Amino acid sequence: MDLSTFTRQFRQNLQTYTIILALVFIWGIFAIVTAGGYIIPQNISNLFRQMTVTSFLACGMVLIMVTGNIDLSVGKLAGFVSVVVAYFQAYTWSEMLPGQPLLAAILSILIGLVVGTLIGVMQGYVVAYLRVPAFIVTLGGMWILNGGILIVTQGKTIAANQPFFSEIAQGYIPGPYSWIIAAIVIAALFFAMYRDRRNKQRYGFELKPLYLDLLKTIFYSILVALYVLVVNLYNGIQAPVLLLAITVVIVTYVSDNTRFGRYAYAIGGNREAARLSGINIRKSIFQIFVLMGFLCGVSGIVLASYVGYGTIAAGQGYELDAIASCVLGGTSTLGGAGTVFGAMVGSLIMSSLTTGLQMMNVAPAWQYVVKGLVLVVAVLADVYLKRGNQ
Repeated sequence: MDLSTFTRQFRQNLQTYTIILALVFIWGIFAIVTAGGYIIPQNISNLFRQMTVTSFLACGMVLIMVTGNIDLSVGKLAGFVSVVVAYFQAYTWSEMLPGQPLLAAILSILIGLVVGTLIGVMQGYVVAYLRVPAFIVTLGGMWILNGGILIVTQGKTIAANQPFFSEIAQGYIPGPYSWIIAAIVIAALFFAMYRDRRNKQRYGFELKPLYLDLLKTIFYSILVALYVLVVNLYNGIQAPVLLLAITVVIVTYVSDNTRFGRYAYAIGGNREAARLSGINIRKSIFQIFVLMGFLCGVSGIVLASYVGYGTIAAGQGYELDAIASCVLGGTSTLGGAGTVFGAMVGSLIMSSLTTGLQMMNVAPAWQYVVKGLVLVVAVLADVYLKRGNQ
């Protein structure tokens, strides 16, 4: 491979490298300021656990934004699901299913997923088929869901820390099993690389040099092994992180390898061209909002399990963190561009900033200022990089 080809490959992936370097820089600064306290295994474990609630929302928000839409209700929908689940855990199942915490936890999970999906169906129908702008629909949904939270809680905190249910977000995978999972993930990475190269060769697409794909796969494998090594020094892989990883893999596959996902990028890239090519735009947007509702249900369940309570402030501001995570990860606000992996890195950056600033005892007001500045700088950097690639 000549120098010009290498340069082109590097510039195409420059944004991914930039956000990863930004994450490393943030961790380095906080590690120095906190005298190493920021990077101890316990804090790293808590950091990844804390990012999961927002990350589930960011998974779906990527596809929403890729189509050129926005969903302002995701935070309150996750919060509403969390208080509904907490209500059933605290009151309904304790009377109907005494002494059966496992069955109660399973039923609570199903109810949370159904509630989130149904609200996604309703909002998606209004946006896609009644053609009301997503901004207005989800803004109204945010207010309605905020009222729903107050109605369910009656202004009180509802306990949701029952056995089995609390393990969803507070449990750990023991060390030996963590290494088995890591081995499976690493094997899957190499298999995915091999399959991707084989498919490109079959359909006549340009192949990158083998050593570049090997280096990238080895790099990701090292990250997986390093993560497992660090968290095993505490209690092992966190249950919600494993659940998030499975979700990310599924959503990434759907967005990259199915019509559902490719249609979303086509709609966001050029809606008129997508319509003329035969894509059912209304159906695609509706399905994406349904998926977003389902992921809000997952996020709400994890939130209730993690906090252990359903509160009147549940989900407050999560929609902004989810949107910021996507933007930091390279998702375009105009649609047509964005990746789930980038959104996860963006979510980790947001969580890293929050955790680091809290450890430094920075006042909440200044935490908002810092996160806002980081977001603006990230967008400016994105604009600059895109101009440089044109």
